[in-house]
Amino acid sequence: MRNAPGHYTATAKWLHWLMAAVWISAWLLGFSAVHWHAVNADHQVTFWHKAIASTLLFLIVLRIGWRLAHPAPELPASLSPFMRRAARHGHLLLYAVALLALPVSGWLWSSVVGRPIMVLGLFQLPPLTAEHGGMAPYVKFFHTYVAWACGALVLGHGLIALKHHFIDRDEVLKGMLPARRG
Repeated sequence: MRNAPGHYTATAKWLHWLMAAVWISAWLLGFSAVHWHAVNADHQVTFWHKAIASTLLFLIVLRIGWRLAHPAPELPASLSPFMRRAARHGHLLLYAVALLALPVSGWLWSSVVGRPIMVLGLFQLPPLTAEHGGMAPYVKFFHTYVAWACGALVLGHGLIALKHHFIDRDEVLKGMLPARRG
């Protein structure tokens, strides 16, 4: 249950990769729902986008709780103090924007237009506010803007992990990969 030197716990790794898969799936479904109207004529793509994305609201609670009880492993000594701060702030930004602001703004958008969110099709989230159609364009703009910003953050996060692995040749990426059996 403890972090091995340079490695996250197995639970932290599972939560990371599960949330990455959920987030990327929801982002792609949201993009498809908005930009490929023919694919979403019956709004089923929107339904699945919301059904999947809403699970992040619950997973983030688990992830933050786990992270508070199991701090991240130390970064390589080769990283400068500036890079250590950048890594810490980058992760906080990912948590705040991709895992909180984006799903909450989507929930708010559904609330102001009076559309339900069924979490995995199992139960409905209560609306955050009463229906208010006049706010819809502003909330939609905010959610869309945050989605694109998050896409850039997630892409950057992945590219930095690859840089650590292929250029810096350190253990940062390996510390989040599932352990190999052998």
